[in-house]
Amino acid sequence: MRYLFDRTLARSTATLLGWLALSCLAVVVPVSALLVWTDPAAPHSLSGRLTQVWRVSAETLRLGVATGAPTRMVLSVLLGLIALLCVSTVIGVVTTGLGDRLTELRRGRSRILEQGHTVVLGWSDQIFPLVAELIAARPVGTRHVITVLADHDPATMERALTHTVGSPPGVRLECRCGPPTDPDALALVAPGTARTVTVLPAEDTDGDLTVVRTLLALRTLLPAEHGPRVVAAVHDGRHLPAARLAAGPRGTVLETDRTTARLLLQSAGHPAMPSVLRDLLDFSGAEFHISDVPHAAGLPFDDVALRLETACAVGLLRADGTPLLTPAPDTVLTAGDRLVTVAHDDRPAALGDRRAPVDTAAIATPRPRTTPPARLLLLGWNRRAPLIVDLLHRTARPGATLDIVTTDDPRTDSEHPSPLRVTHRDADPAAPETFDTLDLAAYDGVIALGADHETHPERSDDRTLLSMLLLRAREERTRRVLPVVAEMRDHRSGRIAPRGRACDVVVRGELTALLMAQIVHHPELAAVFDEIFAVRGGALALRGADRYVLPGRDASFATVVAAALRRGECAIGYRAHTGSVLLCPGASRRRVWGAEDEVLVLTAGRAEPSVHDPRVPGMRPGRGAGDAPPSVPEAGVSP
Repeated sequence: MRYLFDRTLARSTATLLGWLALSCLAVVVPVSALLVWTDPAAPHSLSGRLTQVWRVSAETLRLGVATGAPTRMVLSVLLGLIALLCVSTVIGVVTTGLGDRLTELRRGRSRILEQGHTVVLGWSDQIFPLVAELIAARPVGTRHVITVLADHDPATMERALTHTVGSPPGVRLECRCGPPTDPDALALVAPGTARTVTVLPAEDTDGDLTVVRTLLALRTLLPAEHGPRVVAAVHDGRHLPAARLAAGPRGTVLETDRTTARLLLQSAGHPAMPSVLRDLLDFSGAEFHISDVPHAAGLPFDDVALRLETACAVGLLRADGTPLLTPAPDTVLTAGDRLVTVAHDDRPAALGDRRAPVDTAAIATPRPRTTPPARLLLLGWNRRAPLIVDLLHRTARPGATLDIVTTDDPRTDSEHPSPLRVTHRDADPAAPETFDTLDLAAYDGVIALGADHETHPERSDDRTLLSMLLLRAREERTRRVLPVVAEMRDHRSGRIAPRGRACDVVVRGELTALLMAQIVHHPELAAVFDEIFAVRGGALALRGADRYVLPGRDASFATVVAAALRRGECAIGYRAHTGSVLLCPGASRRRVWGAEDEVLVLTAGRAEPSVHDPRVPGMRPGRGAGDAPPSVPEAGVSP
């Protein structure tokens, strides 16, 4: 009987309406009769009571209350049914329309009507530092709209962004749902009227292909000329040419894996580099700027650099857009040249009337330094590990050694002859017994890598944190500094990571997100960053202060700038022996320079630069005067 009833209901709409009518009559008529028969004022005759039952039932069902001839009653019922049908149809249409509209709004399918907004396409871990920097770079008191399009629930995306970056006044976050590779979904965020469009790569294996397809979809909506600036990123350098072709002339495409690998390797000898780069690339302090300095035409570069009080000159941007970083001190500026500086605000660099005083007696005399071969330890294996090995093969000195500890099968072969000796130990880098067999004191630096793909992405950093704890315990046991740089996926993991005195964390993709935010607000900096981070020109490095000024001497920062210019470098700031970093301190700022202080400089590039032959400056500092001592007192674990 139950199955028969279910099949009857599923047969047609008319059948369903029939059952609904019978159900209503089965309830309304008996109850109406009960009301009439229990009413003292009801008629005494049977016909009168039946007429009253009809009236009560008709009023309840809104079918009309006409009585009299049967034809009149039938017409009354017909009119009532027609009225009921019309009203229910109107209610159904209105309810369905409002429901569909609310569902569309909840799904993020409404169109953006803004102009001059910022569009972010895709969803990955990079979105949080990117959006945070876009908000920080917003001029005070201005209104700004940031629109995110990804194939995720918009309410979930908005909650995640609000939880991470907050809800600053004047900033509105609009999230829309849809695949960025679909032109129809892209139209929802109005990329043609946006100021900039940023494309983020996903963490999956096809993330780069999705970026290329998204860039191609954008070309169907953007005007051929005078469109928004497009900034994108890919993981694998093999996809870089295709992505740049798809982005077009107004696009900039960065490579995340090689940039992260280069930063990890550079930080192996100078663990402070990630923190320094974060300070230099975010919008909370000193950052790169390009300034028009018309009064500098005809002056040599060193003269201009020493006339700046509140900015540090690092190069020129020629009139044709070609960057020239760390030029020769006697390079003369011409009309149309713009000055590349590091400063704390966007105001144009102001030239002083004269050069800052320089204490030439305090400048250290350059002397040859012998650097012993480096020995590095690589814990773990992921898609950036082959890039690290390749960079080491290209830059290693005779006698250099790389020991790899992983349960994977690493690819360590080099296409070019290399003096680097690579060894592989099949062991778990997060197991305590692994470290019992390693002579950690013999290593100049340790790089800990995290897994690329985990079953639970939010737990991808757990094994790296465990390796850091074991390294920290060994450091405290031996009372010896062990330079460690660890790669993390989640920025929250970096906050809880156990750090020693010479330990730092590189958040995967964070550097690329900071670069993308800088290029979004200052497109002309793309060529400058290409010179620095693609290693086709200069490179950032921390070097001992005793290379520039004599230890124990009181000297101004202008003296350090002058000493760096003599070496073909540009000084940007310094890192005190206490660990504090000060960027662009001011030319007249004086201090006593110690042997353990370090100067942050932009070094000169090679005579024949090549992307296929990169250089990693500062990877291993010489262990002489000005370097950190080999041991420090035991310290507690600090996040």
